[in-house]
Amino acid sequence: MNPLRTLRYAVGGLGVGLIGLGAWLVAAEPASGNVLVWLAGALVVHDGLLAPLVLAVGLLIAGRPERGLWRGALVIAGSVVLVTLPLLLRPGPAPNPSALPLPYGRNLTIVLAAVAVGAVLPHLVRLWRQRSQRRTGTDG
Repeated sequence: MNPLRTLRYAVGGLGVGLIGLGAWLVAAEPASGNVLVWLAGALVVHDGLLAPLVLAVGLLIAGRPERGLWRGALVIAGSVVLVTLPLLLRPGPAPNPSALPLPYGRNLTIVLAAVAVGAVLPHLVRLWRQRSQRRTGTDG
């Protein structure tokens, strides 16, 4: 048997085993229904909202010369939102007062604005340089 095929089967078997362990641990929990509802909600949000949104944005920026810049900004913004959003949407007061000592909603807005400026500014500089080169007729 090919060594890569053996490795693939071993990693696949390990993955199936870990899935089984996770299912067993969830079933052993007294409030396992809450975990299953959360998992179903995560699946619906991912497949119904996030994946189509990512595909649509990918189609919008596919032909742009600065698509790498936009991709980077979107990855950073998405990561920041994914880390911060559960803290913001959690119902009730934080169990630990030091968990949310700052206004996370305002700070998330500031970080997203900084990411947007960091993405738009190089694009605007590039456009400005192209226009000034067209006016002067130089290439450099």
